[in-house]
This record gives sequence, structure tokens and C-alpha cells, in this order.
Amino acid sequence: MTPPDAEVVIVGGGPAGLACAIELRRLGVGNVLVLEREAQAGGIPRHCNHEGFGARDLRRIMSGPRYARRYVERARRSGARVEVESMVTAWSSSGELEVTGPTGRRLLAPAAVVLATGCRERPRAARLVAGSRPAGVMTTGMLQQLVELRGERIGGRALIVGAEHVSFSALRTLARARARVVAMVTELPRHQSLALVRPAAALRYRTPLWTRTAVSAIRGYPRVEEVELQNLDSGRVRMVSCQTVVFTADWIPDHELAVLGGMTFDPGTRGPRVDTGLRTSRAGVFAAGNLIHAAEPADVAAVSGRHAAQSAARWLSEQSPWPAAAIPIVCRPPLGWVSPGAVSAEPSAPPRERFLLRSSLFLRRAEIEIRQDRRTLWRGTVARLGPGRSRAVPPDWAASVDAAGGANEIALAAGARG
Repeated sequence: MTPPDAEVVIVGGGPAGLACAIELRRLGVGNVLVLEREAQAGGIPRHCNHEGFGARDLRRIMSGPRYARRYVERARRSGARVEVESMVTAWSSSGELEVTGPTGRRLLAPAAVVLATGCRERPRAARLVAGSRPAGVMTTGMLQQLVELRGERIGGRALIVGAEHVSFSALRTLARARARVVAMVTELPRHQSLALVRPAAALRYRTPLWTRTAVSAIRGYPRVEEVELQNLDSGRVRMVSCQTVVFTADWIPDHELAVLGGMTFDPGTRGPRVDTGLRTSRAGVFAAGNLIHAAEPADVAAVSGRHAAQSAARWLSEQSPWPAAAIPIVCRPPLGWVSPGAVSAEPSAPPRERFLLRSSLFLRRAEIEIRQDRRTLWRGTVARLGPGRSRAVPPDWAASVDAAGGANEIALAAGARG
């Protein structure tokens, strides 16, 4: 084995990973290495050519490409090394990472590892949509890479599947690519973006939103020709002519490396379970960004990476021992997930001093209760809950968790309204 050449290895060169590297260097960690599998670091914002990035972390609003460049520049100025076209291809039980890059393979044995591998949208195959397999079916990520990075024109008629915030970003990208978006469809009863986004998009792009509508089949050869849509309430089926279908949202963490590392997973987020210090179940391994809460905005992911850096720096300086066990937080339906998903014996504040909570249903003024072994730790009202957007739950209750007790449960209290 080659001697270790990094004190901390960060896997993932998006906002979370780069923010983590910058903060580690600021805190005096001497040797920080960021591994990015793509040819350029910066993550998804590199091909999101619109404003709206940087409010929470950089305290300014900028475009996605500029935001990505800013983080890459700051990381390199901080003294962190950023290696592109490099990925971890093996991880031993003793902690050695096998890294494969342009110069071949090598082994690293860092003192700490931060996983910041992000998330991805489920493609058509994972959503089990029937029909033929023509060209012209893609995710938002693929669309934005084709248009923003390669300068390709899409043209023709397009259909967007999904109505989250990123779905409206896909609408903007398709407009730039000279495509006419005939509709956005969602199986839910309403869109999941900001309140003003939908009417603004309707006014500018004149694109209808069809709710409670599912894509049941895609047909065409060699390119998409038509899509079969089904109304989930009436059962009515209609055909829509188009040449492009963009599947948006429906996020899943890029958790393959966490699986390889043998970490405990959170059934709600489907990423590695972390405590409020963003520590995983494996000593010396932290996780941050949209790997642990797919999918939050880039600046939320960056703040998460900064928080993981602070925890890692404390652990490296032996100021913070690794917890023997963490008490999980279990969500009861219709609540979907909470992040962080565990509380350790000596809890620290979570990122941005809040827990993030998601629901599978749209709820207003929902009474939420957190309990452990029949003890109520917190009860309060969350103004709005729903799919696609997180709401904050205060962290004070975590100090009352019994380290020897059972799992914490977060659920709707009696009388919660939808």
C-alpha cells in the first residue's frame, strides 16, 4: 500500500464537497483531497444556466455556472487539492480507498472520509414506463448537459414529467433549446415548487400543468412520437404528440459508495443515516449534501458540507469521540423522511440548526409530534408540508433523547389536517 497522501478525502466535487474542503482548510486541516468523477468539478450547477444560486451560503445570487466556478476557485485557493476524472472503485474493511483516475489506480488511507456524492433523478427505466425505447427520452440532468454544456438544440414538441422546482428549470432549458413544451404532468394534485413559480411559468411559457396525470406509455421510432397519459381520477386515457420527454425530480441519492462502505441506511431518505454531526455508522466517515437529503437546493447542500467539515475537524483533533451508537428517528406515514435521521448521545446542532422534514401528502398547519418510549419530546405546528419541499423542525428536543432508549418517532399528532 502506498502511504496516505491525504488527511481527509472528500468524494464528490459538487457544492457540498467543495464547501467541505474549504471549511476544513480554514479550520487548519493540512491535507485535503477532493475526488470528482467528471471532467470538471462544480456539480450540477455547472449546467443550470439560470439565477438563484448562493443565497444561503455566499449571501449573493448568481447563475449556476458562476456559482460552480466560484466554489472550484475558492477550494483551490484554500489549498485543497481537487482531482477530476477520479473515482473510488473499492473500499476495504480497514479503510483503504482504491482510487482510479487518469494516472491509473492507487490506494489511500485517509484519517477521515466525507461522502458528498449527491443524488440523481430516476430515469424512465426505473419508473417502469411501458412502450418502445425511442430516442428523445431523458432526465433534466441529461437535458441540461446537452443544451448548456454541448450547445445542442432540441426543437420540436416536448413533455415534462414532474412538477417540482427542477421541473420548471427544465421548462426554461427547453425554451432555450427552441422546444415547445406542450404540457407538464404530475401524478400529484398540485405542483411542488414555490407559490409564484407556477403562475409565472404559465404567463411566460403558456405551458399547461396537468395534475393527477401519469405517463402510462411512450411510443415511437427512432424518436419519440407520442405519449400515452392517464388521468388517475377518471381513468381517461389520451395521446399527446411530442418528440421529447423529460423526466424530472423523483430523486435518489448516489449511494453506491456508501453501500460499498457498509453503512447503515435511512429507509426514508435512502441515503446513509447520519446524526446531527453528519456522522455515519462507520467511524471516521461523514456524509453531506444531497446524498443525505435528496434533493435540496445547492446552497443547502453546501452548508451541509461546511457542517460536516466542522464535525470532521473536531473528530480529527480528538475533541469529539465517535459515538458508540445513534438513536434513529423513524417517520410515520404520511411523513416521508427527516434529516438528519439520528441523534447521538451527545447531540450537536444539525446543519442550519434545523431538522428537514418531508411529507408524501400536502398538509396545512400539521401538528407534528416527536416521541421516544411514550415520552413526548416535542410537539408543534408546521405551516405547510408536502412532497418535493422540506420544512424545518427545531432541534431543541434532541437534547432530551435518552441514549439508552428506543427509536425516536416523528408522526402527525391527532387532529392534523390535510
